[in-house]
Amino acid sequence: MRLKETSGQVIGLLGWLLLTYIAAAIGAAGSVQSRSFYEQLVQPAWAPPGWVFGPVWTVLYTLMAIAAWLVWRSGGFRRNKIALGFFVGQLALNALWSWLFFEWQLGGWAFIEILALLATLAITVVLFWRTRPVAGTLLIPYLLWVAFAAVLNYAIWQLNPQLLG
Repeated sequence: MRLKETSGQVIGLLGWLLLTYIAAAIGAAGSVQSRSFYEQLVQPAWAPPGWVFGPVWTVLYTLMAIAAWLVWRSGGFRRNKIALGFFVGQLALNALWSWLFFEWQLGGWAFIEILALLATLAITVVLFWRTRPVAGTLLIPYLLWVAFAAVLNYAIWQLNPQLLG
């Protein structure tokens, strides 16, 4: 690979990492007070402790960015606009969920929204898989985590109707 191509690929990877981490930061801004709020909620016995979420999400966001970069490398936006469009859409839904659940304490709306995220993400996985199977594979842990989070969202919402309207 020539130097110009290599630098373009590095810039592309950095761009996808930046976009993905911006979405993470927007979501994090909606959950600044989440630790105290999360700890006061009645939770199912199988709910992970609050400290688990940060490390898990850090790994997942990194995998997401790498997956998007791999798809982008296979023809750019022009060839993969639908797949990358779904990716950006699921990033927006991902960032919104924290605001709905933690900041605005709307458990039912957060649950509906996470189902939309799950559907959008499932489509993204399929589209990424068709373009670069490894890119689709990199999103599977994220898909599983969001499915788990949807079940957890529902359970916590049902256990806390007074706090999560």
